[in-house]
Amino acid sequence: MLELNKTNFEKEISKGKVVVKYTANWCAPCRMMAPIFEALSKEIKNVKFSELDVDKTPEIAAKFTVMSIPTFMIFKNGKQIKTLVGGMSKEKLKSEIESVK
Repeated sequence: MLELNKTNFEKEISKGKVVVKYTANWCAPCRMMAPIFEALSKEIKNVKFSELDVDKTPEIAAKFTVMSIPTFMIFKNGKQIKTLVGGMSKEKLKSEIESVK
């Protein structure tokens, strides 16, 4: 899993379809979503999966107005296309990711 930070964030989201999971170590729903996110990263090959720790990089979380975690943002070629907030089933998250063409 690619860990994003202020040094690599812009570069990593700039090409292709990228899913960013905004998370924190203390967040129970984030930990609940971790195995689902990991499984999808292996299943969906044409998408880059990444995580951003909101405690380590609060300025990026603030820039994208992340108010709750986990938040999942889908970027395509650097543009924010979709935002999903909270825990959800693997099927729901997969469907949302795949709906972005």
